[in-house]
Amino acid sequence: MTLSVDVAPDQDRKGPGRPRSARVDEAIVEAVFELLSSGQSADAISIEAVAAKAGVGKATIYRRWPNKEALLTDAVLAMKGPPPELRGESVRDDLVTLIGTMRKKRMAQYGKAAACLMPELFKSPEMTRVYQGVMEPRREAMRSVLRRGIASGELRADLDVELALLVLAGPTLAQNMLRWNPNVPDEHFAENLVDFVLRGAQP
Repeated sequence: MTLSVDVAPDQDRKGPGRPRSARVDEAIVEAVFELLSSGQSADAISIEAVAAKAGVGKATIYRRWPNKEALLTDAVLAMKGPPPELRGESVRDDLVTLIGTMRKKRMAQYGKAAACLMPELFKSPEMTRVYQGVMEPRREAMRSVLRRGIASGELRADLDVELALLVLAGPTLAQNMLRWNPNVPDEHFAENLVDFVLRGAQP
């Protein structure tokens, strides 16, 4: 589906007192998302293709993003959304919230898009930076929860935070992208994974 956005000649120009159109931003990001989730590799996606899909000119995109890597980073960040707000009352509850938001409504499409990005990570330093930029905010949020759990005594004092992070994130990524185990009910995935990991992480 092509998103067509009618923009007046100077509507999205960034000048004093003239903010850029959020509607155009959304159309461009959605175009990237659709191209990735349709199976195209990140390397094959061009600014021209994104512009055509979004119904805007190339100049409109370049006024917002300096290059394709920056556009892909923002697009994938938009797909994932910001890290959720955590209550900070229970390590288990906060971890379930973090894992649960990684399995939101559009996750099947996000998994397809992420799978298209993966091959680029092995051959492009720029795409590696894109991936790290997308993942790091959620990783840091999870680190903070784990460190808080150690400080409060909910988790073992000798817990390896980075290894625990990997154990939590790895199965989630595999299940989202590859549907690794089709017999695992989606509605209970976050709770089951967190409980499984905490059995070895608690004092």
